[in-house]
Amino acid sequence: MDKHIIFEDGHIRAIFMKGSSQELIFSFGDLITRAKGTSINAEKSLEKFHFNVIGVMPKEKSWFPEASMRAMLAAIQDLIAPFKIRVGYGGSMGGYAAIKYSNLLDLNRIVALVPQYSIDPEDIHDPRYNMFYHADLNANMRIQAQDVSAQREYIVVYDQYYAEDRGHYLKIQPLIPHLHTLHLPFTGHDAIAILANSELLNDFLTHPFDAPFFYQKIRKVKKNSKFYYRKVIENVLPNHRWSLGRILKYNNLQLDSNFFDAKLKQNLIRSLLSNKQVDQHDLNKLGLQIQLPYENRNVLLDHFGHGLVFNIISQKIESYAAHAIALNHKFLIPIYAKGSGLVQIYLNDERYLISMNDRHVMKLCKEQDALAAGMHPLILKKYSDYFVLSYKDLNLSSDEFGGNDFVEDLPDTAKFTLELEQ
Repeated sequence: MDKHIIFEDGHIRAIFMKGSSQELIFSFGDLITRAKGTSINAEKSLEKFHFNVIGVMPKEKSWFPEASMRAMLAAIQDLIAPFKIRVGYGGSMGGYAAIKYSNLLDLNRIVALVPQYSIDPEDIHDPRYNMFYHADLNANMRIQAQDVSAQREYIVVYDQYYAEDRGHYLKIQPLIPHLHTLHLPFTGHDAIAILANSELLNDFLTHPFDAPFFYQKIRKVKKNSKFYYRKVIENVLPNHRWSLGRILKYNNLQLDSNFFDAKLKQNLIRSLLSNKQVDQHDLNKLGLQIQLPYENRNVLLDHFGHGLVFNIISQKIESYAAHAIALNHKFLIPIYAKGSGLVQIYLNDERYLISMNDRHVMKLCKEQDALAAGMHPLILKKYSDYFVLSYKDLNLSSDEFGGNDFVEDLPDTAKFTLELEQ
């Protein structure tokens, strides 16, 4: 591979990757794909189709200052002069640069995924990026009418339901009345990761614009993107809990155990257990590997009448309605309660203690086994009318949504009553 640096200053690095195409692609990096050696944004996909490429990679979170871009153009003018077809490509900060410098670089087509209009707080309120604005570097940085041209073709891809990116789009669109827009709903700002596909990138750069054609290609790519499902799940789960079951049923997911962060994983598990009887196949798709226990049990009720259980999938103490516990008895194990002592559950006819550390990470431990370093067993205290679960000087308190947390005082929500199963 023939690659070498053709320009560099304190803010950007430009790398030329020689190919055999008629087109010259300007590929702009973003906050994540910043300058590192001679790496180029979307390099593998661009190399696969033998494009001539100039990778313009940011060295800082400085949004391609105009002084740096003009200095780069002066340095590479002779190199780019033979290329009459020039295409700009980038996402987020890179999408901004592709549009902002389309006239300066004489680009024929610009493909911008979730671009910014500006990061200047005087231009637009966006707490994600306003912190990176520096007046000495980014003065008058917003995309302006003189930056764009009706003779150039602009394609923007973004999630029309994501308010932060929609705000930028609504500023850009009036400047480019002929703008081609492709929607990628319920994906937030993750279009770059979701649409990472060599064939689709090649189409974006070279295929005549045809919205139905591009939507067909986008659907094919996103159906195979685990990033797409994560964003859809994050966005639809709060208001459309039944959608999760349909996603699992009709899509062949196979995620690893670290794909979802702990908070989203717990929300997923709660949704599954509250709305349907999950099976092993559903959990495997989400990267959740567990052993299936079964045992007889007693039930502690929280202040809201929900059963207190240990969720062996999330490894947390939670509260669920009786019907959810009945449907998911293999996963939701009621806390054993009889008198004061250690908090226990029964799995496969064996007694387990529930222990926790100062970071509120819970683990099960067989009664006869040694505790892991830093772990302390939870204490069950029996009073005349209620039970209390404690960790050191903290008491477990429930909320109406089934969540539980440890608090310093003893509110009514930290008092549990015993209901014996029949």
